[in-house]
Amino acid sequence: MSEDGREGIFAGDDPFAIARRWLEEARPLEPNDPDAIALATVDAEGLPNVRMVLLREIEADAFVFYTNYGSAKGREISATGKAAFVLHWKSLRRQIRVRGTVTREEGPQADAYFASRALQSRLGAWASRQSEPLGSRTELMAEVAKVTLREGPSPARPPFWGGFRIAPVEIEFWADGAFRLHDRFRWRRAGAGAPWAVTRLSP
Repeated sequence: MSEDGREGIFAGDDPFAIARRWLEEARPLEPNDPDAIALATVDAEGLPNVRMVLLREIEADAFVFYTNYGSAKGREISATGKAAFVLHWKSLRRQIRVRGTVTREEGPQADAYFASRALQSRLGAWASRQSEPLGSRTELMAEVAKVTLREGPSPARPPFWGGFRIAPVEIEFWADGAFRLHDRFRWRRAGAGAPWAVTRLSP
């Protein structure tokens, strides 16, 4: 047991290793998308936005997802450099909350991930002006057809599409407890690379 009382599913000195372990435990139990996160950003007026996206990598010191940079979330993240998300599993009765600063991943790592996607998903990324008004689905499918002819069977990653890397300053691990006496541990640091301080929180 650690000095702050962490043991069992909370044990460990690396929050990213704990997050990876929890995600792997959820994969065979969650019926759909165990890596789905509720991503929160704020617009220019400070009004929050939240939507589901897929978490694609838990790195040694960050969390990575991919999207269209011109989307609402892309524009809001680019303006503030900050985001938060919740990763929640009903099957495990656990969740992870993350808050941090965000940078882009536009290099070979983003290229490799894009190339791993299904062809139709890659073509869809080229065709969709994400978050912009759309007249009809027919209009969208016509654009997909144009892109298919133009880009061919092996489309490269669009310049407007890539990754965002969230470097957390705060991570909270939560597990359901009897009579709503849940277990919560908050990991907090001043910035990327700084040491973590862990605090048990009241449910």
